[in-house]
Amino acid sequence: MEKSSDILTKEQILIATEDTLRRFGVAKTSVTDVAKVLGVSHGTIYRHFKSKAELLEGVTEKWLKEKIIDPLTEVYQDASMLGKPHLRRYIQTLVELKQYFARDDEEMFEMYTRVTEQATDLIDQHIGHIVDQLADIIVRGGITSDQPAQLARTLFYATARFHHPAHAYEWKNPAIDQEFSNVWALLEKGIS
Repeated sequence: MEKSSDILTKEQILIATEDTLRRFGVAKTSVTDVAKVLGVSHGTIYRHFKSKAELLEGVTEKWLKEKIIDPLTEVYQDASMLGKPHLRRYIQTLVELKQYFARDDEEMFEMYTRVTEQATDLIDQHIGHIVDQLADIIVRGGITSDQPAQLARTLFYATARFHHPAHAYEWKNPAIDQEFSNVWALLEKGIS
């Protein structure tokens, strides 16, 4: 018996899609696979998401919020740090999260990587959120900058090698942590 599409929520579809992606991987997951997991027709899924690409965007948005933005927001809200130590902790957390998921949640990280290449609006929003939090850390921490948003964006892109999915193959290098420390030391001197 098919579940009613009126009862089925986008959230349920996203959760089922995430489970299906973990089971089959991005390349082999279809909308039909997700529909089977939910006990509905693939047409029911298409009532909520226009295409597989839109469905993957939805899963990526949910994944980014839960796995990246929410933990970063905890660091952002941590009042025990100020200034450069707070900036470093925030960016280091971003690096650690991305590297962790690339290693320990390969299917979801692969999905995120693929969507990154196609869903520019979603990724721009994700980057914008991070840059806004970094800029606020700069202002609250008393770091002198005429343009805190520009400084935040510069720090984000200057450390991209350590958190952008295009560089994930480099993260297996045992020297990557030391390389991040070296880059951060240079950036920190430039901030002063």
